Amino acid sequence: MHSLGDEIKGFSKNRLKKQCTRVTTLSGKRIIETWKDSLVHVVDDPDQQDGPTCGYVQDLSMDLQIGVVKPWLLLGSQDVAQDQDILKKYKVTHILNVAYGVENVFPDEFTYKKLSILDLPETDITSYFPECFDFIEEARLQSAGQTRPPAAPVPPAAVSY
Repeated sequence: MHSLGDEIKGFSKNRLKKQCTRVTTLSGKRIIETWKDSLVHVVDDPDQQDGPTCGYVQDLSMDLQIGVVKPWLLLGSQDVAQDQDILKKYKVTHILNVAYGVENVFPDEFTYKKLSILDLPETDITSYFPECFDFIEEARLQSAGQTRPPAAPVPPAAVSY
């Protein structure tokens, strides 16, 4: 049996299996990336379908999972935020909507904060944190003593509580 050090010393990228990666660009164009020598070789995807496509991988399945970050702070998808039965079941009072292009569905029944944040690598989501945290804290204080959590779809790592 070789040690990890021996394995690392004996490593050769030439022994790696050659792989192609299908990439969907922001415009929806699909390309194939392949490493050749020390360069990435890019070609159009021959399986590209005609007509407009999305600049992301579509997932049409419902995501109705609820994450409990704190007893008073829930994390959910846009599907959860549009399901009145789930919101009532979890006794939600406030909804922080950070999805671009997703409207507040029940404005007469819940307190909303809407921030349209683009889901792009170059978007600095940390610039939105203070406004998100203020809304979450306001909701927590308004719900003090109650078992009615706000629903707040923000990254769990961003929660400072």
